[in-house]
Amino acid sequence: MKAIVIDQARRLVWSEVPDPVRQPDEIVIDVRAAAVNRADLMQRAGNYPPPPGWPAWPGLEVAGTVAEAPPASRWRVGDRVCALLGGGGYAERVALPADMALPIPAGLDWNAAAAIPEVWATATLNLVIEAGMKAGDTVFIQAGASGLGLAAIQLAKKAGAKVVTTVGTEEKGAFVKTLGADIVVNRKTDAIGPVLEAHPVDIALDCVGGPQMGEHAAKLAPWGRWIVIAALAGARTELDLVALYRQRIRIIGSTLRSRTSAMKADILRRMEAELWEAFAAGTLRSVIYKTLPITAAEEAHAILERNENIGKVVLTV
Repeated sequence: MKAIVIDQARRLVWSEVPDPVRQPDEIVIDVRAAAVNRADLMQRAGNYPPPPGWPAWPGLEVAGTVAEAPPASRWRVGDRVCALLGGGGYAERVALPADMALPIPAGLDWNAAAAIPEVWATATLNLVIEAGMKAGDTVFIQAGASGLGLAAIQLAKKAGAKVVTTVGTEEKGAFVKTLGADIVVNRKTDAIGPVLEAHPVDIALDCVGGPQMGEHAAKLAPWGRWIVIAALAGARTELDLVALYRQRIRIIGSTLRSRTSAMKADILRRMEAELWEAFAAGTLRSVIYKTLPITAAEEAHAILERNENIGKVVLTV
């Protein structure tokens, strides 16, 4: 089969690789679409290797048809599924634990389905499971127009939360408002701190980090939870420890990729139970910015590097 391989010059090359060999508890998917995530760019740069046992090529979420399945699984050859992976999605085929796949919600095409597993699992893990989000909470979401940001906004609004979010352009700001964002801050023209003072947040989902994180976290409401999932603006900050203990603030570090397959399967089952009907009804949706053939993976990565996208970029196979 073929897959997108990262060569020694960090280029993305459509290359011949060995076919996956299914283990007893695994299925094999014929991939029809693979969504692009910023973690793929980090892996390409050498900063985010796949967990042990997963292929070396990137790709954390796909949609396709089941090509092989164990007799005792819920899957049959030909089933339409989307799946969460530890890696290896930029390929014609991928093997994965059977319980890390989900049926595609009714009415969704390959591209929309491929754009669900990673970002919606990340949003569910961090907002619902880690932070215990509930109706009436105020939730601060960094990078609101990213694939993850748009999923998090929709999930928060479904829960009955108020959403404060950041964007980098007026166009992105207008779009996130269509999904229900209540307060939108253009990070290039407006300061975030005063907004957080005016609207103390209960939960923050932070993929940015950087020097300002400590200042912003100190403005959380009492018992607030600041969840750090990446550090795109830098890995160091200063924390006001007095504000931390006076406000009973919790800072939580979290990643999805490094969790066990069993943990990920639990998150996926929760998503299927709580979100799949809404996807089928169209009240939750994947936002696709652009689709490209998988041989144009370099262009797909460039779109994310330029922060151009509103929503997801998807590669078709």
